[in-house]
Amino acid sequence: MTAPGVHEDVRDRPPVTERRLHPVTPLRRAWAPVAVLIGWALHDPDQAQRQLSRLTTTTLLTGLAVLIPAAALYGFLTWWFTHFAVTESELRIRTGLLFRRTAHIRLERIQAIDVTQPLLARVAGVAKLRLDVIGTDKKDELAFLGAGEARALRAELLARAAGFAPETAHEVGEAPSREILRVPPGVLAVSLLLTGATWGWLLVAAVVVPLLWTATHSLWTVLAAAVPLFGAAGASSVGRFVAEYDWTLGESPDGLRIDHGLLDRAHETVPPGRVQTVRLVEPLLWRRWRSPGSSGTGSGGGWVRVELDVAGSSNSLLLPVAPRELAESVVARVLPGVSVPPREALSRPPRRARWCVPLWWRGYGLAVTDAVFAARHGLLRRSLSLVPHAKVQSVRLVQGPWQRARGVADVHVDTGANKSVTARLRDATEAAALLHSQAERSRTGRRDARPDRWMA
Repeated sequence: MTAPGVHEDVRDRPPVTERRLHPVTPLRRAWAPVAVLIGWALHDPDQAQRQLSRLTTTTLLTGLAVLIPAAALYGFLTWWFTHFAVTESELRIRTGLLFRRTAHIRLERIQAIDVTQPLLARVAGVAKLRLDVIGTDKKDELAFLGAGEARALRAELLARAAGFAPETAHEVGEAPSREILRVPPGVLAVSLLLTGATWGWLLVAAVVVPLLWTATHSLWTVLAAAVPLFGAAGASSVGRFVAEYDWTLGESPDGLRIDHGLLDRAHETVPPGRVQTVRLVEPLLWRRWRSPGSSGTGSGGGWVRVELDVAGSSNSLLLPVAPRELAESVVARVLPGVSVPPREALSRPPRRARWCVPLWWRGYGLAVTDAVFAARHGLLRRSLSLVPHAKVQSVRLVQGPWQRARGVADVHVDTGANKSVTARLRDATEAAALLHSQAERSRTGRRDARPDRWMA
């Protein structure tokens, strides 16, 4: 310890050790020049075809002999000039071959650190570290590190962000995790088959493709319309199955751990205290469906999908599918002290609201408890949004001319994730009272809220 009145010499501080990425990283960077050529060819295929037809075998081989070493050299140099270092207060990343860029990431502003492994990275035994930082929309990343090094670095950064001393952060290691639930692949597959989006796109394709063929008899026109339609159907079924395969949720001192992915594995963390909104989504065919062995207890049974809005993080999914009673228990872990209001506790808008939104007005509902503002919307695909009072940033009352004529209004609740939750078509007197009471609940909730700290 330095004596009072004596300034510590910076030369006495331990030197900052800069590290490089994994040696396989140049292989990833080497594709950049090749990607430029491919992009040019796709942008102007006719010109690319004419240029290729003019090339002789000798010219083509000479071009490849120049391009491949140039790409390899580019990959090596970008790897060689990329360094990162962990100091007492920040993560420093230096990149750039011609133009240097240094990112200074303050450790206390880190909100989430995810470890992802694309398929080829899993084969090579490396991983990518992605960081969510307050105040930035784009994630900083370190790609690639050895899989073990990536997890160790993640643990060290989280330990330092939690306030552990630099000399002990290495010893803390990754916080232990306890598995809460795992989504079986069969349940995930059935849930996707019971989702209307896949069948909707297939139905549109079944109608549009024959009509286009009858009208144009052009194969290219049919393909131009069919490929996006079938691609959308595949993305909403096969793509989601691949991304959400083996979804595992665990609990640890640094938050809820999420592991998922069939080809690309992702290891994510839901930061404690940073969740602004939780949504329970119920497609129509999920509401009465029960897994084998499900008790069917809770708020009506059925399956739900749990989504999130997290401040400073792109994590948006907590559970792809789960029995409702199990999902509600998970919500209680994400939002301590919050319980999901039962369906019968949600009050509908007054009947005169049907003149503003015919039929669909029945899908709106509202419940305000001591802990949460809960608003529901949707008739076929219901979505119940839960906002803890402490997370409300502002409250607004909006009333259009047609709503004024019918004596109803909308109350918008804005959160720290730049999102809004709306109680639609409430009685105008009720909406005015809700505006003032919710503002008071928010002030009280923020005053009594627990601090947003890692491992706290």
